[in-house]
Amino acid sequence: MVLKPWDQRLQTSNQLQPIIQEEMNQIAGVSVAAFQPPPLPGSSGLPAQFVIGSTETFEQLHTVAQQFMQEVQASGMFIFLDTDLKYDQPQAHVEIDRDKAALLGLTMQDIGSSLSSMLGGGYVNYFSMSGRSYKVIPQAQQQSRLNAEQLSNYRLRVADGSTVPLSTVATLSTKTVPQSLNHFQQTNAATISGVPFPGVTLGDAINTMKTIAARVLPPGYTIDYGGQSRQLERESSGFVFTFLFAIIIIFLVLAAQFESFRDPLIILVSVPMSIAGALVFIALGLGGATLNIYTEVGLVTLMGLISKHGILIVEFANNKQKEGLSKRAAIEFAASIRLRPILMTTAAMVLGVLPLIFATGAGAVSRFNMGLVIATGLSIGTLFTLFVVPAVYMLIGENHAKQGVKVD
Repeated sequence: MVLKPWDQRLQTSNQLQPIIQEEMNQIAGVSVAAFQPPPLPGSSGLPAQFVIGSTETFEQLHTVAQQFMQEVQASGMFIFLDTDLKYDQPQAHVEIDRDKAALLGLTMQDIGSSLSSMLGGGYVNYFSMSGRSYKVIPQAQQQSRLNAEQLSNYRLRVADGSTVPLSTVATLSTKTVPQSLNHFQQTNAATISGVPFPGVTLGDAINTMKTIAARVLPPGYTIDYGGQSRQLERESSGFVFTFLFAIIIIFLVLAAQFESFRDPLIILVSVPMSIAGALVFIALGLGGATLNIYTEVGLVTLMGLISKHGILIVEFANNKQKEGLSKRAAIEFAASIRLRPILMTTAAMVLGVLPLIFATGAGAVSRFNMGLVIATGLSIGTLFTLFVVPAVYMLIGENHAKQGVKVD
């Protein structure tokens, strides 16, 4: 479904999604899911895809999957929920009485070959007519293979040359089987696919399913992910590595610049505080903000921006120590002198991302998430920088006054 341009409608896609889903649920006989395409390419299907795997039979797996779906549906976080393991396909089974077949001189191969010829539809040869070749397909007429009960009337040739109906040596039974036998990572699997309610993040939905799985699934059952859920799990673990790698790179660069391992620690002490300040607004769901790929990019950007404040204070304090001031006097002087540049830098950056926060139109949500993280994190981080960095400098900062005396 393609929506009208942003300026031609009054409701957002998040507001329209539950309305469309409710209308689709009124259609009898069909199962329709209304969901938005993924923000990043590389995945397909419904947003939440939770895979339950086991070495048990599909019948047992179906029972466990249905119980799991009931618990997930009761959580109230999903607008649509379905499974690919549907145990509703009727299947006819031909059960052959081997003793009766042996009395008539029939083997299993004879019975199988006869049924295969009448039902298989495979060609055995070609024949030519009017200069064209046609396949020879031995098969019972369509009117004789419309339902399973007609198999009982199929004739089998016995040892003495006469024919008997299949019902003489076989009985028919109907059983319910899955529509498809799905496997994941070489085990029997059932994929629970769902669409979270607007406002519920995919991460929260997956965590809820994990919690329910830990409580409901019996021993021997495993969980995995597919589609967007699998991509989310991989990117989340990858972001932690990227985050740590960024901190290490910044630390090494600062260590090379200041020729010290203490000063980078003082500068980076404001990083976790600024990130915590940004995550507070995400946790509160301000403006519908969530922890996604855009906010993660904003957090990495925030690390570099907030580090500059500590650099301004620490570098100036080190220079003042070398000029003869004590450590306390140097950091007090540096904090007071560098206050205006820090506030101006913060104000310029916050004002610079305000267009992202107040953006409208297509893509406004992603820009809002990134702008909110940078603006709030930088503001709170600056506040901590002005008070915490001087205190940490007094605690672990290096005494450069002695170096200044030696140089003189």
